[in-house]
Amino acid sequence: MGLEEKLPSGVLLTTVEGVAGYFRKASFWPATFGLACCAIEMMTSGGPKYDLARFGMEVFRASPRQADLMIVAGRVSQKMAPVLRQIYDQMAEPKWVLAMGVCASSGGMFNNYAVVQGVDHVVPVDMYLPGCPPRPEMLIDAILKLHDKVQNTPLGANRQAQIRELEAEGLVALPTSDMKGLLR
Repeated sequence: MGLEEKLPSGVLLTTVEGVAGYFRKASFWPATFGLACCAIEMMTSGGPKYDLARFGMEVFRASPRQADLMIVAGRVSQKMAPVLRQIYDQMAEPKWVLAMGVCASSGGMFNNYAVVQGVDHVVPVDMYLPGCPPRPEMLIDAILKLHDKVQNTPLGANRQAQIRELEAEGLVALPTSDMKGLLR
């Protein structure tokens, strides 16, 4: 019972965006940015027990020019923020960022002048992974959710229209300082 038996006359129809999304999601090359204890969990997920190679991610790249996924694992200090941004700028398009751990997501327990209160102040984040430190299973789950996001990302003119729409939504959004409810 193969694929050819399920298709009428052996014809398979899809879109260029669908094929490109499939190939993109199956070939992430992460640029590691391990800054604290979360980096140990990230390294564990690449080991034989959890095996990120199943998802085409066995090659953690040391060069940002060869990477398309930045995993920021741990707290980002004010001194490290410009370096993080420089590495992000050197990555090839399309690129994605995964904030691993509560310190990368929101500064964690380090609410002081030396630690950036969320890596999204430095680079745009596509996926937030909570936990202190998050387990390797959680990282793999976040990567699989990012795969779904990448699979459905439009290309070309459709992508430009999506970016314009998201920017317009961001401009009319209520500032955090004006929000009421659970924030105060």
